[in-house]
Order: sequence, then C-alpha cells, then structure tokens
Amino acid sequence: MKRTLRILTLAALAACLLTVSALADSGPKPMLTVKVANAPEGLYYLDLLAEGPPYGEDYRTEENFTGYDQDLLQALRAAIPEGWHACILDGDLIFGDLTGELQGDTMIHTFSYFGVPDTYRVILATEDGDTWVSGVLERTVLQSSVTVDYETKAVTVPPVWRAYAVQLLTTLTTTLVIEGLLLVLFGFWKQKRNWLVFLLVNLVTQGGLAIWTAHTFSLHGLTGWSALAIFPAELVILIVETAAYALLLAGQPRSRAAAYGFLANLFSAVLGMLAIEPVWRFIQSIL
Repeated sequence: MKRTLRILTLAALAACLLTVSALADSGPKPMLTVKVANAPEGLYYLDLLAEGPPYGEDYRTEENFTGYDQDLLQALRAAIPEGWHACILDGDLIFGDLTGELQGDTMIHTFSYFGVPDTYRVILATEDGDTWVSGVLERTVLQSSVTVDYETKAVTVPPVWRAYAVQLLTTLTTTLVIEGLLLVLFGFWKQKRNWLVFLLVNLVTQGGLAIWTAHTFSLHGLTGWSALAIFPAELVILIVETAAYALLLAGQPRSRAAAYGFLANLFSAVLGMLAIEPVWRFIQSIL
C-alpha cells in the first residue's frame, strides 16, 4: 500500500506540472450539442454560423476537406446568409465535424473549443439539394445544447436551469468515478460511512461550483476570462475537500485521509479534462 501511495503521489506531481504547463489550453471550454430529430435520409452536412467574417483571412476551401462530398460542401457554403460565416467550413477555433453520430433515433453534432459562438445559427445541407438555416440563437451556458426537428424545422433550446443541471451531472459523474477509484486504492472503501461522506462532500462542492459558475457567467458572459474564474473556485474545493476528508473519513490515519483528499482532487482535475467531453456527449444523447 505504501508503494502504491508513493506511485500515486509521483503521478499527481507529474500531473500538476502538466496542468500548470498547459493551463492556458486546458481550462473549461465552450461546448454546444446540436441534436437533430427526424434527420434527413442520406448524407447531410451541418455547421454552426457565426456573425462576421471568418476567424482568419485564409479560410478553409472545399479542397481542404478531403473525402467530403464537394458538391454538398458548395451547397452548404452557398446557403450561408450575408454577414455570417460557417465555423467548421471557414476554419474557426472550433472542434467538430460536418457529419454527426447516430445515437438512438437522433443525430448528435458536438462542437467545442473557443470558436463556439455565443450568437449563432444552425445551417444544414442535404445531398437531395435541400438547405436550411435556423433563426438567430443565443448560447447562455458554457456547455449547452439545442434540438432541431428537421421534419418540422422547429428549434428547441432547453431552459437555462436544465443546461446547468446537465453540466453539474457531467462534472459530478466524472468526479465520482475518478475519486471513487482512489477511495478504494487508499483503503477507505470498507466502511459505509466513508462512502456517505464521499458522496455528500462531492455533492456540496460540485453543487457549489455549479452555482458559482452560473453566477459568474450571468454577470460577465461566456468569455474566456469568465471561465478562468473557475480556477480559484477549484482551489477552494481542493482545500475544503482535503480538510473535510481529514476530519470525516474513518478507518485510516488523518494524514492518509488528507493525502487522499489532495490527490483525488488533482487526479479528477486532470483526468476530468479528458473525460468530460465524452461523458457530456453520452448524457446529452440520453436526455
């Protein structure tokens, strides 16, 4: 067990160095999921539209999309309204694809990174020659979703409280899985009391983080600088959880409980950055 703790400590220190070195690029990022119900039969491309010219002067051309249907790309570009540009097609700072993933009866399109616009429209072009552009939509939550019923052309944006609830569920799920595994490795799993403490502490801290981010974004908008406000909140959570576990976890010395609280937070912070998007995709697909 001592050897395991030493390995975990060294791994956590390495993770800390990696996190600090990549801090500017590893923070919370915008995510927008576009769900398409009654999606077109056959191939279609879907993109987000943002106001203004493309991010760079040398935007992507159709030739950059090797393996894509060039005629469909041209149809998509031809349908872009004046004063707008396509985020994926024109090369904004955004991760995503023009094609989605079928999950159940719904096509899921996920867009992430800093190029996800606050004010946006959804554009869609099918291989049958149909094109459609939504009205202007506003993204009010850092990680949000919108549902498009292609058959009726109806667009549904979930209420803000639901978006924050899904965001909380995403972060809470990743935290519980990662920190729960460490709870076992540190030898606290045998007592039911410890699992109750573990669950309650995470509910309080993750709930508090959700309230803090909602308050911050409502005051300052969904800018990158607003997202940085999460980092001091995470530092407070690190201190609070370390102290809480040192006092409340039973069956092991307090020093080990404190070490668990410290290392569990570091691991969940680093690994959570990798896990949050796939967990977000999964939760969005079933709700």
